[in-house]
Amino acid sequence: MIAKRIIPCLDVKEGRVVKGTNFVGLRELGDPVAMAETYSKAGADEIVFLDISATNEGRQTMIDIVRETAENVFVPFTVGGGVRMIDDVTRLLQAGADKVGINSAAVHNPELITTASSRFGSQCIVVAIDAKKIKGSWHVMTHGGSRDSELDAVEWAKEVEKRGAGEILLTSVDTDGVKNGFDLALMKAIVDAVRIPIIASGGVGHPDHFLEVFQATDVSAGLAASIFHENTFTIAEVKESCKAQGVNIREA
Repeated sequence: MIAKRIIPCLDVKEGRVVKGTNFVGLRELGDPVAMAETYSKAGADEIVFLDISATNEGRQTMIDIVRETAENVFVPFTVGGGVRMIDDVTRLLQAGADKVGINSAAVHNPELITTASSRFGSQCIVVAIDAKKIKGSWHVMTHGGSRDSELDAVEWAKEVEKRGAGEILLTSVDTDGVKNGFDLALMKAIVDAVRIPIIASGGVGHPDHFLEVFQATDVSAGLAASIFHENTFTIAEVKESCKAQGVNIREA
């Protein structure tokens, strides 16, 4: 059985780490470079760095911050936000990212997934899917969770897998920042529909929430922000809690 990963996420707006609820109400939490370095030393299996305002503000991801963060982090590092074309993927990988996350641009131009995975390898391409329950089904949301693409999330997951994505970062807009746990039904629906690894995101408030998603679904990793950023729980505590219940957790 593949060991499960614990991943802290750094949502960045205007060069600072922020966090909100349901993708709104953002509050500033700290410096992304310093926080990423701390998590790397604290046992994070990977780190995800998302420039959450890049698409809405029409900016490229902050390459300088990415480069500095990568220089201080010694675990796999995914970077996303504002990725619109192959040149963006190239710049991020050259700046030190191990993987590049694509979200809104992939919805508008699915061929970007195909081209990127072919050129750089599937292992480098993560498609982020932000899903929200609308009229009985999960819709893919774009532009930081603010726009309904009207795409069915399950069908879109199948499509990105066919196009060569190596991994899916799946976030529930409904549970994001609420701290009541992952949307288990959403996670299970997507996991059951594809064969590539799924990173579960959105809703962690306690180590038990990682345990729940690992026991109820076959996601490959659990991602959280608030509980780590606010020092509610440490990565070590989350790992120990899961291991105590028999979950195979990757060792730091």
